[in-house]
Amino acid sequence: MNGTRLQGNVPILATAFADDGTVDLDSISRLVSFLLEQKIDGLALFGNASEGYALTAAEKRAILERVREQTAGAIPLVVGAGGAGIEVAVENALWACGEGADALMVMPPSVVKPDETRLLEFYGELARRVSVPIMLQDAPGVSGVSMSVKLLARLCSENDAIRYVKVESPPTALKISALQAQLHGAAEIFGGLNGVYMFEELERGVTGVMPACEFPDVVNAILRAHAGGDREEARALFYRYLPFFRYGTQPGINVAVHKEVLFRSGVFATARVRNPNVPLDPATRGELFAMLEHLPLAILAS
Repeated sequence: MNGTRLQGNVPILATAFADDGTVDLDSISRLVSFLLEQKIDGLALFGNASEGYALTAAEKRAILERVREQTAGAIPLVVGAGGAGIEVAVENALWACGEGADALMVMPPSVVKPDETRLLEFYGELARRVSVPIMLQDAPGVSGVSMSVKLLARLCSENDAIRYVKVESPPTALKISALQAQLHGAAEIFGGLNGVYMFEELERGVTGVMPACEFPDVVNAILRAHAGGDREEARALFYRYLPFFRYGTQPGINVAVHKEVLFRSGVFATARVRNPNVPLDPATRGELFAMLEHLPLAILAS
């Protein structure tokens, strides 16, 4: 089993598209360069904020190859790999492992909503077949599948490969505390949901956070302050930027919010999103950048 430990700031890599709708690898490379300069602790590919569900297998292969070559082992890569059934998920997971993934992030199947028995079978088989750690993604707002604290703890305790849980089921702080009490060290917990509960999650003892990728400097500053014992500085930074975090969680346009910032910065050549995501209308775009006039971001500084 791969010994890489995930911790700290592990943002979700956005996927750039050219005007003709194809994947823009050069823009993705510019984003990866920026993230490496910002000293992120890891990088996740093909999550919900990556539009991983809208990418073909060939596109995923090209993106992962480019990112793996560019990062060259400097940071761990977490690859989103799941599926609507066990066989599909295993195939996707084995492909990701073979392409250099350091860990896998896996949501439950969601086309047919699995019961507890089916979830135990799904994750158990996946854990037996892979050679890298697995992160359970508890995101019922996306998957439509709710996993109880008891079930999550059981999955972690019964499968050595399952080492992380990404909690995106509000109220996240309550679930994190309840899960910590039942895990007994069997796995570590990450926060998600674009950081909207980041401070409370840090207070509850999460190992790291996995927000969108356009504000790593802000996340790093909050993490540093909290880890250094300056809880009030961490709280103040979090409260200052919370309106922006919140803006990037709106269903349907959340991906477009992230991409508009990346496009405005010059890192991405377009702000194009893929169906079923919706591009920002002029009024919403104006509101976003009016807010950011008061909230400095490193990506917009140059």
